[in-house]
Amino acid sequence: MLTETAIRNAKPSDKPRKLFDDRGLYLLITPGGGYLWRLKYRFAGSEKLLALGQYPDVTLKQARDRREQARSTLAEGVDPGVERKASKEAQGVTFEAVAREHLELQRQAVTEGTVDLTLRRLDRYVFPIIGSRPVADISAAELLSVLRKVEARGIHEMAHRLRAVCGRIFRYAIATGRAERDVAADLRGALAPVKGDNLAAITEPAKIGALLRAIDEYQGQHLTKLAMKLAALVFVRPGELRKAEWNEFDMERAEWRIAGERMKMGEPHLVPLCRQALVIVKQIQDVQTSERYLFPSLRSVDRPMSENCITAALRRMGYSGDEMTWHGFRSLASTSLNEKGWHPDLIELQLAHAERNKVRAAYNRAERLAERRQMMQAWADYLDELRHGGSKLRLDSAA
Repeated sequence: MLTETAIRNAKPSDKPRKLFDDRGLYLLITPGGGYLWRLKYRFAGSEKLLALGQYPDVTLKQARDRREQARSTLAEGVDPGVERKASKEAQGVTFEAVAREHLELQRQAVTEGTVDLTLRRLDRYVFPIIGSRPVADISAAELLSVLRKVEARGIHEMAHRLRAVCGRIFRYAIATGRAERDVAADLRGALAPVKGDNLAAITEPAKIGALLRAIDEYQGQHLTKLAMKLAALVFVRPGELRKAEWNEFDMERAEWRIAGERMKMGEPHLVPLCRQALVIVKQIQDVQTSERYLFPSLRSVDRPMSENCITAALRRMGYSGDEMTWHGFRSLASTSLNEKGWHPDLIELQLAHAERNKVRAAYNRAERLAERRQMMQAWADYLDELRHGGSKLRLDSAA
């Protein structure tokens, strides 16, 4: 028979391993490090298998108790596997079922778009992994594993948002008697902190469209309006945009090359210019007042635009610091592009985030320009659709 010591000393191998206890109970150790309780039994002449949870969330004693409960069900002439499935379907106790039920109730208090966006995020990042799991059986470690996968895509803000959403779902499950604890609360401090580039940003499609229309209608300085329009398309850092110089732009090749000394990471950065960005740069040329800067200061053409200029414009448009920031144009693009399936390497490369692997970084800079051009044009076309009130998401990667 198994002991806790034997289980703790058992390590994963290249092939699945079974550690047998008694009366059909065994622990399946997967190559990926899963420790899964299984019960082998016979019903109506057929051999069957019942999942009893995972170790250490389900201890050896608890697994034996569940085995005895299943054997009692068998003694009554009922298949425990069929009974469990019927119970789940009747009660809707899977995480996905509880989540959808909760979000349907939220439609009475929030906009349809907010609920639909939340569902899309859950469909993409959460449901495929734990959606079919009983909500009461999900552990903090399981949820953390889901959120770590989101972090690995470079969208730390999204990981934090999903933790909050899952917390609301678990609390709803507790209130309706289908779970006993909010495991999302156990993950406070377990996620990487949101970086400076991930400051307040609008990420809901309908609200992005409203922001773009507000920029189009902005009544302040014309160059400030053009700077905001370009910021949405190229999503460079604020300092890189406001200090943009004419000698960095190659209109024939549709490229903006920023020198390394102007970049946060100290490396030269190339921004492919989509058709819409080229139009904006030409509009800036038509009102050009500085031979050096695209966006000169109002006080002197020899200095770049103030770092507070765009922020002040956003505030005049009615957007508070908790809703949208200049940095937020980067988060807006990063979140949307990740959600629609563009490769994280392309997004991180275009955001000019540091690449720890120098060989990989060199490969990316040399080989992925065509893909980045495609992504940047798709992004601009998507913004145009949102600006005009479009609801269909056509930002998906063609790759």
